Amino acid sequence: MPRRTPRTALDRLRTPRRTPKFLKAASICVLIAGLLSPTAAATAQAATGTAEAAASNDYCGGQCSDILPPGENGNATLAQILLNQAFGTQPDHAEDQLGPYANLATGYSTLTDAKINNFFNDASFGVPSDQVASTEKPAGRGDVTIVRDKKTGVPHITGTTRYGTEFGAGYAAAEDRLWLMDVFRHVGRGQLTSFAGGAAANQGLEQEFWRNAPYTEADLQAQIDNAVAAAGDRGKQALADVNAYLAGVNAYIDASDSGRYFPGEYVLTGHKDSITNAGTIEHFKVTDLVALASVIGALFGSGGGGEVNNAISLLAAQSKYGVEEGTKVWESFRERNDPEAVLTVHNGESFPYATKPSSPQGEALPEAGSVTQEPLVYDRTGSAATSSATSASKTAATTALTSARRGMSNALVVSGKYTASGHPIAVFGPQTGYFAPQLLMLQEIQGPGISARGASFAGLSMYVELGRGQDYSWSATTSGQDIIDTYAVELCQDDYHYLYHGTCTAMDKIEQKNSWSPTTADSTPAGSYTMRVWRTKYGPVEYRATVGGKKVAYTTLRSSYLHEADSIIGFQMLNDPDYVKGPKDFQSAVQHINYTFNWFYADSQHTAYYNSGDNPVRASGVDAEFPVWAQAAYEWRDWDPATNTADYTLPSQHPNSVDQDYYISWNNKQAKDYTAAPWGEGSVHRGNLLEDRVRKLVAAGGVTRPALVKAMADAALADLRAEDVLPKLLKVVNSSTVTDSTAAAAVSKLQAWVTAGAKRTETSAGSKSYANADAIRILDAWWPLLVKAEFQPGLGSDLYTAFGNNLPIDESPSAAHGPTGSHAGSSFQYGWWSYVDKDIRAVLGESVQGPLAQKYCGGGSLSACRDILISTLKQAAGMTASQVYPGDDQCSAGDQWCADSIVQRTLGGIKHGRISWQNRPTFQQVVEYTSHR
Repeated sequence: MPRRTPRTALDRLRTPRRTPKFLKAASICVLIAGLLSPTAAATAQAATGTAEAAASNDYCGGQCSDILPPGENGNATLAQILLNQAFGTQPDHAEDQLGPYANLATGYSTLTDAKINNFFNDASFGVPSDQVASTEKPAGRGDVTIVRDKKTGVPHITGTTRYGTEFGAGYAAAEDRLWLMDVFRHVGRGQLTSFAGGAAANQGLEQEFWRNAPYTEADLQAQIDNAVAAAGDRGKQALADVNAYLAGVNAYIDASDSGRYFPGEYVLTGHKDSITNAGTIEHFKVTDLVALASVIGALFGSGGGGEVNNAISLLAAQSKYGVEEGTKVWESFRERNDPEAVLTVHNGESFPYATKPSSPQGEALPEAGSVTQEPLVYDRTGSAATSSATSASKTAATTALTSARRGMSNALVVSGKYTASGHPIAVFGPQTGYFAPQLLMLQEIQGPGISARGASFAGLSMYVELGRGQDYSWSATTSGQDIIDTYAVELCQDDYHYLYHGTCTAMDKIEQKNSWSPTTADSTPAGSYTMRVWRTKYGPVEYRATVGGKKVAYTTLRSSYLHEADSIIGFQMLNDPDYVKGPKDFQSAVQHINYTFNWFYADSQHTAYYNSGDNPVRASGVDAEFPVWAQAAYEWRDWDPATNTADYTLPSQHPNSVDQDYYISWNNKQAKDYTAAPWGEGSVHRGNLLEDRVRKLVAAGGVTRPALVKAMADAALADLRAEDVLPKLLKVVNSSTVTDSTAAAAVSKLQAWVTAGAKRTETSAGSKSYANADAIRILDAWWPLLVKAEFQPGLGSDLYTAFGNNLPIDESPSAAHGPTGSHAGSSFQYGWWSYVDKDIRAVLGESVQGPLAQKYCGGGSLSACRDILISTLKQAAGMTASQVYPGDDQCSAGDQWCADSIVQRTLGGIKHGRISWQNRPTFQQVVEYTSHR
């Protein structure tokens, strides 16, 4: 039987509802032709054993490894798609990295250096001659060769000219991810439904991202022109590289079209005819890459925003407690600069940014109840169709993609002073979510001025974006610092004019019209709608409200808006062996990346860290947490609305460090006084799971690669609530003898789980059942009950709800109600762990730095708090597994393991099996360099 598949973005690509007519006439021909993989059909050249041996420019000494599930091959012919749907067969290299990745969860405890590559790939440069699977000269060029290895099928691109090298990179990208690249250039342009059909998931994807970057074609081209002009010779080289890359992409499109081995999704969506080959796969152009970059930037590199929601919760707090006390309560929950927060730069150095002003200026808080979100979707008549947008935005793939933004992580880096070899060790990578095909792709690029191996986002792989150079490796986590501000523009004349420096100015109306017809892949009835954004000099309109009796539009302005292409220079530098020769060069390179990332570096001698992003210099007195008036006095310093440029904080003011004893990052607080970050950076954060383990290793000394991998893998299976909060909850419960038999049994199970390590682990490899299953079920059920019972009585329903909108209460692996959604892997990034921890410690009479403004559990009474916890614990213990894990399109009700399991969400026609839960990077490196140039 075929495996059950998720109903997600482009979901109907996977299972046509009826047998397509073309199969009746030509199924044999199509199946035979399609059984050739795209790579095999394109190259038609057998491996000859003449590929590169161990490269002379590789200084890792065989100590570099990486992994990227499910597999390198993200393209499939129509026949391969149909065979996958019918029999579960996989194209070559479509999921061969999924098994090793999954197996680490049960294999890490006995890990040795010799076993690391049982769970990772050898990331050495080159391909040993006996491991060559294929060799090709793309489009017959003599200046570039693409070699693929037998184990993973990763392309190793070697060029003798810069143009040929980048041509090969583009060709290899299209071989491995053409369909995905096409999907995302249409997502970025707000045109996915017109391209792939009107399924709700497709609507959700284009709506989610186009609202944030509603660019016209002129906007896209201007970003290229401006980025090239601003970067001098490097900008000119970048444009030349892009054009060569696109030539390679388009050469593959032409070759696969004429050879009829293009991705089968083009047939299923009606773009190609399987019999006549009629139809077109559009060539890529430069502006497509900017559209692609806007999606990636929105997902991973655009921290901040949320000022309107902040204002709503502040007003709710002030309504509940009065202005002075309400403000104190709000600030305590906001935890802007919590003294107990885990830090990446932990040496005590301060990096003030967006700190709370002593006397805020220019605040434009809405009148209570006046805020409405600006409609995005309009029907054929021009009427707002918000219900369509709402339903579309809740689809599984949309949730999974947006959750990827929330969960990009993590990094563990140890200085050579504390390792057994004396060389630094790093285990790091981005947690970009789980998709089929994966958003990232692996590659090696060697050519004039380029020498790197690693992962790149599909369609933006002219350079390696996360990976290794000749004698150094680098990686990133999402940092989330605030580069987005909300301005209140005062309306004049009507709802579509606003005051700009005293002049009534018309908003720009930006529209994207979409229409679709039923296809083999998507039987959604024919339809159409228009997305509309009103744009001001202060950015797109997101909300409307009244402030002090005046009608306003709240706009969202981010520093990377209209600058999606700028970061290409930083990546170019990272790939240049003549540029990066040490940690300071690395920091200089990533300073050119305008998105909000934490960057980590390791070579054989040094480690380093730098927090990137164009952090705007705000006007004196402006509080970055709240909306401000759109007036000259409150604009970013030296802001130019025509180009959206301003003064930015100096590189030295960004959190940075070289050779700290160790670094950890799991989207936690970067450094002391670096305050403009997401909610939830308090005393308990998932960064603590890494901090506690790495600090212990460093204290003991003699750290090894297996030891650091074990620390990561152990944290990846830990339940943050159980490890860092549950012991304190049990301390309250056990402050007196528990006499109720149901509660006592639950306490016993929970305590046994904590004693066993508080992890969500299988009883044995492949068992698909958890050890301590009852305890896990009880905590999953108890957490939302206890949080509500602990805080809602004191906060009141309105404020409790408002704070919940700022920070969801839970993000456990199976919590479909959390921001990540189900089956997404990434967990425990957002939740009320810190609030519960601080409140419970306060009730126990323990010391709390940065406490909440009040005690909430039982009104501060230990006995009353205990009664609340026992009452909710009894309720949770009485819930069945089917109630706690109600089932979905993947799992039967009550299947605990399945509820946690990771699903590769389909963005094309191929589906993969589920794997057990792990909370770890999607692409990951393990590195320890043995020498340096």
